[in-house]
Amino acid sequence: MSGMNDIPEGVLLEILSAVPGPHLILCGRLVCSLWKDIIDSPTLWKTKCYRAGFVSKHCKRNPPDWRAFYFLLLRKRNLLQNHIAEDDFKNWDINRNGGDQWKVEVLPGEHGKPFPDIKVKKYFVTSYGKCLKSQTIDLKREGYLDEFMDVVQPHIVIKDWYAARHDCGCHYQILVQLLSQDKTVIAEFQPEHVFIEQWSNAEWSQIEHTFKNYGPGVRYIYFEHGGKDTQFWAGWYGIRVTNSSVTIDPGDLSEDVS
Repeated sequence: MSGMNDIPEGVLLEILSAVPGPHLILCGRLVCSLWKDIIDSPTLWKTKCYRAGFVSKHCKRNPPDWRAFYFLLLRKRNLLQNHIAEDDFKNWDINRNGGDQWKVEVLPGEHGKPFPDIKVKKYFVTSYGKCLKSQTIDLKREGYLDEFMDVVQPHIVIKDWYAARHDCGCHYQILVQLLSQDKTVIAEFQPEHVFIEQWSNAEWSQIEHTFKNYGPGVRYIYFEHGGKDTQFWAGWYGIRVTNSSVTIDPGDLSEDVS
């Protein structure tokens, strides 16, 4: 009777590439030396990336490790909790709560514009005193092991959306830090504050930053944003923020490498 080892290696690779990745690592590699060799090969993980749609026909380069690339995209998600204010201020630490304090409002809000993504229904809004809120992401708790972060150093992509009311000026600020185990700052993104004049178009704007080649030792990500209005009006006339995100991303293989 023919066994699995009698199947041509190319056919066996196609079969194994249809098996969920964790099962291949935990079980498949233990079956026999042939299976282990195939499962450890870059070809299998590249095939799985194509099957999953992680790599397009526009792919121009190879990642350093196809298996790491596959698992990065498999688990890719927003690491910030309650990023669109559906649960009030749950999961956020309130660092500054000036004026009439932070508030959650429903989009588009008074003197505001609809959000580009119709799935986003709410936003956080500041008052006339400075309001700041933050989250600290524990990478190991999120499944990104120390060795992986030190060796692979995947891109860390930060995105945030902000807008003003039409009838009131305001300012917006953001601070994102990559921290070591003892919370020492390894890398930082802190652009100049954005000042929006009164009688603006109230359109939503996105700010984005990608941390690359940041070195070993990153264990936490600290994300803080907020601001205030510039008219000192009672109530909630300050900056509006929503749909914030922090994602671990291996980068776009369709980009040319200089």
